[in-house]
Amino acid sequence: MSNYTASIESETGLAELRGDCARMAPHWVVPAKAAAAPVAPSLIHGVSVPPASAKLIDATAEYGD
Repeated sequence: MSNYTASIESETGLAELRGDCARMAPHWVVPAKAAAAPVAPSLIHGVSVPPASAKLIDATAEYGD
């Protein structure tokens, strides 16, 4: 199969997939978003983070700066 033929089939398949999704969209129901209730820090306990993970997370803050 040539690259040209694969490209045409790929575009046709994508167009068909988009059409299928567009026809299904009205049938999908989005549930109402539940608001997350805040939790007091005193209620959060029992969480442990391995030192290697803590080091990785600590380094990511520097990456975004």
